[in-house]
Amino acid sequence: MIHPFSPSDFKRHRIAAIIPAYRAERDILAVLKGLPKYIRHVIVVEDASPDSTADLVAAAAKRDRRIRLIRHPMNKGVGGAMISGFRKALELRAQIVVKLDSDNQMDPGYLPALLTPLIEGRADYTKGNRFRDFASLRRMPLLRRIGNLGLSFLTKAATGYWNLFDPTNGFFAVRTEVLAQLPLERIDNRYYFETSMLANLYLQNALVLDVPIPARYGNETSSLSIQRTLFEFPFKLMRTFVQRIFLKYFLYDFSMMSVYLLAGIPLLLFGLIFGTLKWVQYASINIPAPTGTVMLPTLSVILGIQFLLSAIDIDMNAVPKEPLTQALV
Repeated sequence: MIHPFSPSDFKRHRIAAIIPAYRAERDILAVLKGLPKYIRHVIVVEDASPDSTADLVAAAAKRDRRIRLIRHPMNKGVGGAMISGFRKALELRAQIVVKLDSDNQMDPGYLPALLTPLIEGRADYTKGNRFRDFASLRRMPLLRRIGNLGLSFLTKAATGYWNLFDPTNGFFAVRTEVLAQLPLERIDNRYYFETSMLANLYLQNALVLDVPIPARYGNETSSLSIQRTLFEFPFKLMRTFVQRIFLKYFLYDFSMMSVYLLAGIPLLLFGLIFGTLKWVQYASINIPAPTGTVMLPTLSVILGIQFLLSAIDIDMNAVPKEPLTQALV
């Protein structure tokens, strides 16, 4: 991979890496050892891990002055750990924050691909995209591949970032000017963290850029429960979607998108409900419904769908296109 910046160029900037760590005693030292020298601050957040993760990081911190250990007395989840890391990075006045997992799945060799657009001022937030590398994609477990594809589509609709192909990817970097504007107390503490980040970035009008980065899959076992994903994520995604639409198109602004929604939803609901009731009514007495009774709900449904399709088109073209930040000097 060729990048316009050399390691010495990256070293000129205050870059902090945050590593949320839970049950990471097997891989944490390899992750720390693999970090490039241009990372100025390494913030490891030990999230009340019951193993020796904290002791290993504390010993590593004596050898590497960049490493700072934050310990949680109670488990807060990946989001809670990242929020603690964010606050520390802002305290250290970092310019860019990058997230790395403690299971060694994220190859630090791809950090320049994430960092370069942020340094050049071409993006406010960059994130990995596992689905652009087909060789790596074939190595991804099938169940995880299917789940990620479905979840990615729902996440696009919920967050408004329709241009992202792998929105649930946790390998990301962000400019701290944008990070400082986010309401960190509203970021989800658990596995909804990445989606919650995107939802809040969208409301800030931040430009998010996909960067093709294959994941490394070893023998690790994901701690994300499939049952939890199936039962918790749909509700949270729906809540995120409704909140985004209300804030974006009714509270912060009022546009044709708002008009289409106000007209389309009632028309569609009226057509479906009225049409169903009338169909049941006339079917029960075995009499054909009058033409007007048939046409009224039919036209309502057609108009409602047309209005909603127009609203979707507007929403898909409303993805932020200009970065909020400038190039770093």
